[in-house]
Amino acid sequence: MPEEQKTMAENAVKVVFCTCPDATVAEKISVALVESSLAACVNRLEGVTSTYRWEGKLCQDVEYLLMIKTTTAAMSGLENCIRDLHPYELPEVIAVSCSSGSAAYIDWVKSVTRSGKAKAK
Repeated sequence: MPEEQKTMAENAVKVVFCTCPDATVAEKISVALVESSLAACVNRLEGVTSTYRWEGKLCQDVEYLLMIKTTTAAMSGLENCIRDLHPYELPEVIAVSCSSGSAAYIDWVKSVTRSGKAKAK
């Protein structure tokens, strides 16, 4: 892949979803991601009810949903940070690519997370 295309791919903006069991975990992960420049912004949504199957059982839990704005380049470090701080055996880390949006906001996400790549584990 040519260097310019590789740089563009690494700077692609993503929205990552992660559920947390409570406000304390959600805050700890949010702060760690932004402080380490692995995320530009993290929204915490309270009171999300998740219905899922785990170890053969149907489960329903009230959780916090994190909506994390980041770049492709920061994804590895972001996922490692979530795994290190999250109490779940298998935390949700699902990334969705942003195909469009406010150019100024997209540029801000890219500039704020630029150093996150260097801090990735």
